[in-house]
Amino acid sequence: MSILVSNFINGSVVESKSSRSADLYNPATGERRGQVQLSTAQEAEEVVQVAKNAQAAWQATPPLQRARVMFKFKQLLEENADDLATLITEEHGKVHSDALGELTRGLEVVEFSCGIPHLLKGEHSLNVGREIDSYSMMQPVGVCVGITPFNFPVMVPLWMIPVSLACGNSFILKPSEKDPSAALVLAKLLQQAGLPDGVFNVVQGDKEVVDALLESPDVAAVSFVGSTPIAEAIYAKGSANGKRVQALGGAKNHLVVMPDADLDGAVNAIMGAAYGAAGERCMAISVAVAVGDDTADRLVAKLKEKVEALRVGPGLGVTPENEMGPLVSEPHKNKVVEYIQSGVDQGAKLVVDGRNYDAGSPGYFVGGTLFDNVTEDMTIYKEEIFGPVLSVVRADDYQHAVNMINEHEFGNGTAIFTRDGDTARNFTEQIEIGMVGVNVPIPVPMAFHSFGGWKRSIFGPLNVHGNDGVRFYTRMKTVTARWPKGQRESEFVMPTMK
Repeated sequence: MSILVSNFINGSVVESKSSRSADLYNPATGERRGQVQLSTAQEAEEVVQVAKNAQAAWQATPPLQRARVMFKFKQLLEENADDLATLITEEHGKVHSDALGELTRGLEVVEFSCGIPHLLKGEHSLNVGREIDSYSMMQPVGVCVGITPFNFPVMVPLWMIPVSLACGNSFILKPSEKDPSAALVLAKLLQQAGLPDGVFNVVQGDKEVVDALLESPDVAAVSFVGSTPIAEAIYAKGSANGKRVQALGGAKNHLVVMPDADLDGAVNAIMGAAYGAAGERCMAISVAVAVGDDTADRLVAKLKEKVEALRVGPGLGVTPENEMGPLVSEPHKNKVVEYIQSGVDQGAKLVVDGRNYDAGSPGYFVGGTLFDNVTEDMTIYKEEIFGPVLSVVRADDYQHAVNMINEHEFGNGTAIFTRDGDTARNFTEQIEIGMVGVNVPIPVPMAFHSFGGWKRSIFGPLNVHGNDGVRFYTRMKTVTARWPKGQRESEFVMPTMK
């Protein structure tokens, strides 16, 4: 059965008038599922006007009532979790349990947003001057846009949508054209939760729609997650058009294994962090830094055994469940294969080759791939591969490992595995990375903290969700007030508090 994925505007599914579309595929089989419409710039601007018209009344809705919509939305997401996870697997390819995990991490942000009355409380100072009070208000910015990637079609939108809506903004989601269907499910669940029509809209499309949203004078804020070149371009264009922008880019996450580490624990952690979701995570561990040759030799031997035993195949209909599914598309699979060949050509030792893996299905599969003796000048070390490829780099000592990480252009996430508290504490202070794990391989913060890297992994001063998310989707207004008791004389000097 062929599907047609369209827009969701002002409370209804609306087919685009565009003549352009993109094919949708099931990554596990390579079969075409249907098409997603690619809207026009004019349609994008029409959506902005719908969101603008709906936002004023939503802003005037008391925060407690907005929070109650989020509570109901949370309930509906939980009730529809299995169906939503199945849809993620069918369009993205990750295994079903991983899709449920994605949804759970998104739900945590919805839960955080349910506390919005507390989070929007301003500050108040009595008698900053004689009979003069000062207080602040956190008010919504207006129409907000989210441009989200293919690897988390539910979690990343849920990093943005609940916080923005709870703060009183309207929101337009532009999902990835590779797996856009989940966005429509979110829209319908929000509607069922009691969100007024027009406050949340979905516009499908590609660069034409993105450019229109970035150029629209009525869009106040744009949040983006994706590759660094696109993040940098969106930040530059959005900022030039007077918008508040947070743009999260790429990553090359290192995990340091010290000689004193629990090696079996480190290996198990690396396996899940490197090969979960076929490595299509911005927080995936793609480089294991082994301190000392003995550590490296033992690490590679243990990893080799486990990588060769990885169960790779479709994410649905298999018992026991596979550990890793396909890549999202055939072009992306071909790109990952090219990276593997570049590692071979540049002199890395290919310990496990996943290029010709037989998953028993004609989808876009690459098996777990492991390199040893990778050096800092190699392409597979410098660039984000976004696939199931792990590089082992050998460091002479602890400081060499730290310097290596700090010198990389990306600064998203990192981790260290050690039994030594002094080493761990020094690492957390010395490392120039935004998210750090100590014996935790994927240090993604909980929803009440904020997610974001350093260096070329983020553009813009504020991170996603948590308190930074509230700050991003609001602007502070400070009021200084005096209620005169009677007629006062004019003052012609700079006001000062007396």
